[in-house]
Amino acid sequence: MEKSEMIFGTRAVMEAIRAGREIEKIFVQSGLTNDLIKELIQVAKSSGVPFTFVPQQKLNRLSTKNHQGVICLLSTISYANLEGIIDRAYQQGREPFLLIVDRVTDVRNFGALARTAECAGLDAIVMGDSGNAPLTGDAMKTSAGALSHLPVCRVKDMKKTIQFLKENGVQVVACTEKAEQLLYELDLNVPLALIMGSEEDGISPQLLKAADHLAKIPMSGKISSLNVSVAAGIAIYEAVRQKGL
Repeated sequence: MEKSEMIFGTRAVMEAIRAGREIEKIFVQSGLTNDLIKELIQVAKSSGVPFTFVPQQKLNRLSTKNHQGVICLLSTISYANLEGIIDRAYQQGREPFLLIVDRVTDVRNFGALARTAECAGLDAIVMGDSGNAPLTGDAMKTSAGALSHLPVCRVKDMKKTIQFLKENGVQVVACTEKAEQLLYELDLNVPLALIMGSEEDGISPQLLKAADHLAKIPMSGKISSLNVSVAAGIAIYEAVRQKGL
C-alpha cells in the first residue's frame, strides 16, 4: 500500500474529514479514550466515515511511522450516489444493471469483479461500508483501471439498500450454491442486481433472505465452489446474453 494513501495522527485525520477528503476507513488503536480520540470518533460518525478499533500491532503493520494510534486510509475513488445511478438509468431509457458485493475481502478478487463489471457495461458496484477490500491503489491496479470508470456506491445498511432497489423495480438475485434454481432458468432480462458473496462465508443470511431469487451455477466437478470473480463473470455474462447487450 502506498504511503501517500495514508494519513497519520488524530488531528490530521480530523482535518481530512472536515476538508471532505474521500476516506476509505479509519483505524483507531483499541483502548485509547482521550478527548482528541473522542472528538475524532464524533467527527467520523457525523460525517458517515467508517472507523474501527484495532490492536496496536495492526497499526504497526500498516505503517512504521509515528501514527499516534490513528491511521486513515484514503480512497482512490469518489463514491457515487445509488439513487442517482438508478434514476439516471431509467431517465436514459435503460434497465439498471448492478453488482452487489458482500464481504469480498481479497483486493485482487475485488479488482477482478470491477474489471468484469465495467467490461460488461454495468451501472455500478454496490458495497457495504465495512467488510470489503479497501479501495486503495492496489484495488485500482488489479481492476486494470476499471474503477476509474465504474461507479461504486458505498452504503451503510445493505438490507435497506436491497429493499430500496426492489421498490425501484430492480430484481435482486443472490448467486449461491445454496439455491435450488439454476441461474440459467431465471429471467435476467429485467432491471437487475446480482449479489456475490465472500469465498469463505458466501452471502450473508440476511441478504439471502432479502433477495428476490437465489440462483446457482451448475457444478459437475469435485470442487464445490468457484472463485468469486469467476462466478461473477459467469452470472454477469448470462445476464448480458439474455439482455442482448
